Amino acid sequence: MPLEPCQITIAMPTQPSSQLSTARLQKWRQVTQGGFFLLFLTAPALNLLRFDLSETQLWFFGQRWSLGIDALAHGQVDATTAALQIILRAFVPAVLFIAVFLGVAYRYGRLYCGWLCPHFSMVEGLNTLLHRACGKLSVWDKSPTPRAGAASNASWWPLFGISCALMGFVWAITLLTYLLPPSMIWGGLLHGTLTPNQTRFLLIASTLFTLEFAFARHLFCRFGCAVGLFQSLAWMANPKGMVVAFARERARDCKTCDEPRGSACDNVCPMRLNPRNIKRMMFSCVQCGQCLSACDASQSAQQRTPTLEWRVGVDALRETLRQRKREQDRSN
Repeated sequence: MPLEPCQITIAMPTQPSSQLSTARLQKWRQVTQGGFFLLFLTAPALNLLRFDLSETQLWFFGQRWSLGIDALAHGQVDATTAALQIILRAFVPAVLFIAVFLGVAYRYGRLYCGWLCPHFSMVEGLNTLLHRACGKLSVWDKSPTPRAGAASNASWWPLFGISCALMGFVWAITLLTYLLPPSMIWGGLLHGTLTPNQTRFLLIASTLFTLEFAFARHLFCRFGCAVGLFQSLAWMANPKGMVVAFARERARDCKTCDEPRGSACDNVCPMRLNPRNIKRMMFSCVQCGQCLSACDASQSAQQRTPTLEWRVGVDALRETLRQRKREQDRSN
């Protein structure tokens, strides 16, 4: 009896692989942001990193970090040994940390801001709450920012205000625990035994942080944060640094992107940038990749590949040179 040929059915994914990868990218970013935010809150209590003003003592990974100055003052070591300890325990670690930090920024841009920074995590969360309240990402916006599946409702305003105040207080008391023993601060808060200076600090700092979160969180990230500024300067100095490249030969595809709401990549950017712009206009880009995810989802829905992608190294250099040539052609 002849054998019948067997049929093998292969289940294909319901989403394009690129869309799955960008969705996974944002999940990983949320994990890193959440983990670092938790570390930011608990580091003082675990003595991972804090400077105790009451003891004039630096704590690092649960250990007292001394430069040997006290030993020199008590005659336990000579000046040469003390100077060597200062170099090895202060200057060398600081230089290495700065070099590694700026080295990452030189190649990948403001990666810390988009993937770790606790402040930027709050910016994104508050953006979402404010958008639900009024359809805008900032109270200073003249018109709403359309986003897919997000309708505004005024009932979200109280939650936005409470969240700004709560985050302002959390920021103030956390920063205070980096300078004074956390048990003293939290114990004093719970039992009402805070000193007048501690109370003033919490009141003033909470008020300032609340106002910043409510009205100037984007401005701080773009212009007021020194950490972000130096990352951007290092990144701009490297023509091979990672950029969001735009396939301009397919610019026509953007006309039907995410309609009728408008450009998906523009509307989703938490830093209020146009991701299709040239590099020098993307100075404060935090490499969060949300524009790539939005572009991928919008174009995939129309059976097309995304027009935005990350490029680094030689590919990024080609993109930069292409941008410069385009600018020169326009000026001529």
